[in-house]
Amino acid sequence: MKTYDVVIVGLGYVGLTLATSMAEVGLRVFGFERRKDVVDLTNQGKPHFSEIGLEEALTRVVRSGHLVASTTMDPDIRSENYVITVGTPLNENGKARLDMIENAAGQVAEHLDDGALVILRSTVKCGTARNIVAPILAKTGKKFHIAMCPERTLEGNAIQELRELPQIVGADTEEERARAGALFRRLTHTIVDVSSLESAEIIKLVDNTYRDVQFGFANEVARLCDAVGVNGYEVITSGKLGYKRTNVALPGLVGGPCLGKDPHILYESARERGVALEITKAGRTVNERQPFETMDFVVSELDKRGFPADAPIAMLGMAFKGLPITDDLRGAMSLKVLEALREARPQAEIRLFDPVVSLEKMREEFPGYRVCATQEEAYENAAAALITNNHPRLAKHAPAEIVTRMLPHGFIFDYWNHFSSRSPEELGEGYFAVGNRMGATA
Repeated sequence: MKTYDVVIVGLGYVGLTLATSMAEVGLRVFGFERRKDVVDLTNQGKPHFSEIGLEEALTRVVRSGHLVASTTMDPDIRSENYVITVGTPLNENGKARLDMIENAAGQVAEHLDDGALVILRSTVKCGTARNIVAPILAKTGKKFHIAMCPERTLEGNAIQELRELPQIVGADTEEERARAGALFRRLTHTIVDVSSLESAEIIKLVDNTYRDVQFGFANEVARLCDAVGVNGYEVITSGKLGYKRTNVALPGLVGGPCLGKDPHILYESARERGVALEITKAGRTVNERQPFETMDFVVSELDKRGFPADAPIAMLGMAFKGLPITDDLRGAMSLKVLEALREARPQAEIRLFDPVVSLEKMREEFPGYRVCATQEEAYENAAAALITNNHPRLAKHAPAEIVTRMLPHGFIFDYWNHFSSRSPEELGEGYFAVGNRMGATA
């Protein structure tokens, strides 16, 4: 029999960072993952995604033998602690998939011993732990404890935040909360107990939906400023300067594996109970509509400046965000921008660049597009350059300098307001941003 301190089911972003961090504090961790390429990389000490500090830590724990990954869970593998961290993507109808959770719970059930603790860490709709996971485990006839301990780390900073963030622990009994809390106290000193599985499930959804709604309001402000003909960046930054009661976010593309998904799951959780979350739905609607609305402006500007239908267009920054750095393309709104651009300008040569995503991955994800090794290659002799994430490297050249390398009358559309605080001389005549479609000379 092979006994581990923790078995983690799923070695995606959530599972691998957690497994590595737990192994770093001395726990013996077994990671179960169906994808063979992920398992092979893990056992070589190489993460399958970009995350600050992860590769160094993973190398250490693999070499020490504290973390082992496999595509199978042999019958003799046992543990007192199981953590389910599988992904929960939306299906084609925009609802949370349950099959991955069900499969993971079934894997745990096959190895369950009396008294084991099962922790659900995946982001799920309200009631999943009680109504989906618990019944699968109960079919074994074994006694078990179950807790919901949602992941809340910021992608790109997860290794640090796993040690710093308070850990939410939700369970029905004090004993279950104490057991789950003791496990996570190995990572962080701050444990926040809540009285039920459902409370913990909702907390994660509320946290991310709150941010999505905030950004949705910022994007509404940008729409208004565009309509009025004022600078949205100026309106937002000036209005909150020294005024503590207002802290409006800056507008931009809002998506990714969490913000693009969790509001839908929260909305579904409420709808099933007869509650309509109007603000939640409105915020997501605004954020999902933005790429298509802004493309109307981009295309009209291309036409106004007389560019032919096949004029090259650059997209800079394809990961869902650039800071903290990540190579994660899941739920990236840049993909929606690309979709809208391809639909509007089907003959255009679209060039893609990302500061973090590898060229190999870019070519695999975007067949048929020109993938560029540098941003300069992407916007050289281009009609337009669309900046679609907030990586600092995308702001290393002033717009006035960038447009000198583009086609005559070429322009920049900046979804992230990288340059809006710069002087008119630095901006030149071809710079536009979300909430600032006036152009630099207005």
